Amino acid sequence: EREMGFSVSIPYEAVRNLPLYLEVENPRGYTCEKLEIALDPKEQEAANAALRQKESASHEISGYEDWAVAHAVSEEEKSAQRNEPDDPALKFSLAVPLYRTDPTLLRELVDSVRAQTYGNWELLLSDGSGAPSPLAKILQTLAGRDSRIVPLFHEERLRIAENTNAALQKASGQWIVFADHDDLLTEDALYELARVIHAYPDVEMIYSDEDKYLPGGVLGEPNFKPDFSPDFLTSVNYICHLTAVSRSLLERTGFLDPAYEGAQDYDFVLRCSEQTDKIRHIPKVLYHWRMTEDSTAANPEAKEYAFSAGVRAIEAHLDRLGIEAAVLRGSHDGTYRVKERVLGEPLVSIVIPNKDHFSDLERCIRSIEEKSAYKRREFVIVENNSTEQETFAGYESLKAQYSDVRVVKYEGAFNYSAINNLGARKAEGEYLLFLNNDTELISADAIEVMLGVCQRKDVGAVGARLLFEDGSVQHAGVVLGYGDIAGHAFREFGPQETGYQHRIVLRQDVSAVTAACMLVKRSVFEETGGFHEGLAVAFNDIDLCLKIREAGYYIVYEPNAAFYHYESKTRGYEDTPEKQERFLSEVRVFKERWQEELAEGDPFYNPNLTLERPDFTLKTEGE
Repeated sequence: EREMGFSVSIPYEAVRNLPLYLEVENPRGYTCEKLEIALDPKEQEAANAALRQKESASHEISGYEDWAVAHAVSEEEKSAQRNEPDDPALKFSLAVPLYRTDPTLLRELVDSVRAQTYGNWELLLSDGSGAPSPLAKILQTLAGRDSRIVPLFHEERLRIAENTNAALQKASGQWIVFADHDDLLTEDALYELARVIHAYPDVEMIYSDEDKYLPGGVLGEPNFKPDFSPDFLTSVNYICHLTAVSRSLLERTGFLDPAYEGAQDYDFVLRCSEQTDKIRHIPKVLYHWRMTEDSTAANPEAKEYAFSAGVRAIEAHLDRLGIEAAVLRGSHDGTYRVKERVLGEPLVSIVIPNKDHFSDLERCIRSIEEKSAYKRREFVIVENNSTEQETFAGYESLKAQYSDVRVVKYEGAFNYSAINNLGARKAEGEYLLFLNNDTELISADAIEVMLGVCQRKDVGAVGARLLFEDGSVQHAGVVLGYGDIAGHAFREFGPQETGYQHRIVLRQDVSAVTAACMLVKRSVFEETGGFHEGLAVAFNDIDLCLKIREAGYYIVYEPNAAFYHYESKTRGYEDTPEKQERFLSEVRVFKERWQEELAEGDPFYNPNLTLERPDFTLKTEGE
């Protein structure tokens, strides 16, 4: 009857190898918003070292430096690019804030700009070091060598946002490019930007892939990004470098806001995304982010204030969009979690197909009845051709025990799409949660979290993080093209692994999610025609998600909603000639329906990454 706080102290050695989710006996049903494990100083040091090692490993791609050399633009290509005439109507203004920059690193940055194969640019070097400037001599020397280099001096010391704004005020180009004072551009960076601008005249914002320039001059930790993903963007500032915006977008968005110092670029990109949807991604590494001891690339603790500013930037962004939500720091530095507030108490209809296997069904329903914090719900069990008397007796037992359980009967040969469509017609809820009978709720707020996302106007469906019984990943979103059609990202990754770019644990937009656990707006489900009944078993959920995407809605993977999924316990595997023939026929149907999308590739993946494995590693030579 009252709020109580619990402080739980657990020795680090006792928990270091446990799965992400711990089941705790909780007979009173208290909601635990946050569990902190307090470590003594030695244990804390060991834990932080292990975390840094794991974070580094999550970004590492084996063999990247060799790959980068093999995929670098050739001398012949660079020569051909330089021989193309520059567009006099397309001038790039590179805005670079300086502060007591290492002269050697500054020269290397300037050299990388002067080496560009596209020549219509100006380099605005805004020195915020204050007077007298230690960079005055080198800047005057650089400007004397190239009239396109414009040094700007200021009497007072300027922080990054104000210093960058000083450069923006002097920019004369039609496009603005942002860069840091000690990083490097690839020689074709501006050429590639120009190519996109000419190909898509309405584009207003462009970003590219990037990697890191490690000590010793080694290239590593590539950041191969998805196309624009608003949910991934509020989980982490994945856009970063290289970023360019049109002058018209800059004028609508405004300059960098000093109130978000440390996350001023994050705030700026979020504001840009509110002003335009004409955003293009170049899936090529055009920027090398140099790692130094003081950079956030190498030492996130060096700019702890940046992460707090990031929280405030996301909060302001959501407030401008009219989205009521809490913004929390993520489990890794520089990552965030958005938790939308559920508006009202809409009815969620949980549609569960079932044929026998009553013990699985009972466990599924009981886990929600006993653990779920969201109570405005109904269960619609779609009975399809059960033969065991225990199953029918179990239905009656469930209905007697839980007033929100109903059973409807499907007659005919097994057709997953038709069964779920029947369940949807019989359901009364504003939202439909399609759920396999071999799932089990883990996180108490899973339905609430999914519902908060799905209530947004731009979202059509939401999927959850599904785990095997041992805690490894069964589903963390679907990548179009895996296995020739589609497959689950990070399948069988271990309980402690966060995956490439920490994408296992970060909310993001995806091409599809599995209908083993999928929340859909009823209005969107009806608008798109529900499940395609020509796909009786395979790919019907992928097909539905692609229809929802085609209608203009996002599909969101929400990792903070967690279920166990004891995969294929009910239907089994495709292990008979009949099942295999049916599967191949549905492959043909799906490919005919989505030929263009399969050819273009998954917009939320990256064409540099493999489609042969679900691990986000580099595409091999033979692919």
